[in-house]
Amino acid sequence: MSALIPSAREWCKGRSWLVRLPVVLFFIYIFLRYSGNASYQSVFDGVNYGVHEFGHVLFSPFGQAMNIAGGSAFEILAPVIVMLGFLKQGDYFAVSFAFGWLSTALFHIAVYVADARSLQLELVAPWGFGEEDIIHDWNYLLSHFNMLQYDGTLALALRCAAVLSMLVCITGGSWLLFQMMRRE
Repeated sequence: MSALIPSAREWCKGRSWLVRLPVVLFFIYIFLRYSGNASYQSVFDGVNYGVHEFGHVLFSPFGQAMNIAGGSAFEILAPVIVMLGFLKQGDYFAVSFAFGWLSTALFHIAVYVADARSLQLELVAPWGFGEEDIIHDWNYLLSHFNMLQYDGTLALALRCAAVLSMLVCITGGSWLLFQMMRRE
């Protein structure tokens, strides 16, 4: 970790903070919206939904439980994989962006988990299934593991992780902007 700071400072040399400032401001806006409304839908929700559905396909060879869990799992894994790729490239601002994306995925999943018992969300089946064929992922998973009564607790833990991830995004992105301004 201590090696990242000097490397990030060096990376900031000659980079424009002005073109990156709107990204940090945008994530602050998203965070404020999620803070006021847990069901807020950001522009990332479409991406998160697509990644979620692809996760079902990706994990389908591993049985029904993994198929169902794969949607949310891949929704979390995708930004983490992107984050690790950017870290390997040394693009520290893109890493902070990936933390913001991860946060939106965690907020998105938290809403889904919180609905596991009440089943109030309108579910979508992109593969053309009838309404009677749609499975609520988190109702199925938590029931399967006899943990349905913990839906609220798990949703809260996911929201806390989402807040932490967004704070890393905003704080890290702001620190990088400050480093860029100092080096101009």
